[in-house]
Amino acid sequence: MIAPPTDEEFDALISAEMDKLPPERVKGLDNVVITYADEPTAEQMRKSRTNNGLLLGLYEGIPLTERGNNYSLVLPDKITLFKLPLVRISRDEADFREHIRHTLWHETAHFYGLDHDGIRAREK
Repeated sequence: MIAPPTDEEFDALISAEMDKLPPERVKGLDNVVITYADEPTAEQMRKSRTNNGLLLGLYEGIPLTERGNNYSLVLPDKITLFKLPLVRISRDEADFREHIRHTLWHETAHFYGLDHDGIRAREK
């Protein structure tokens, strides 16, 4: 396991890994806030319906595929990455970066309307 980065370092890593995502993955992320926390809250864990108790990231919002024509004047959707769970599963710095990038990809896929089965199919 690696040492947890500072919040500033983690924020910089998130930005760097976002820049590595394919342009088609990030070009439509309008009105989406990407943030981080040390750990998920109990409410975020409940929303995620995770089976294994490990939550690396969470998309909270209305996916593009579910928005109607009058979708305006709404609060931003939110993607949160959870620093300490990502640290716990990482062997080294490179692995940590890869987990950040993969989690960003996964959560942006939810923004575009993919469910977990759709995400898994595209990861193969």
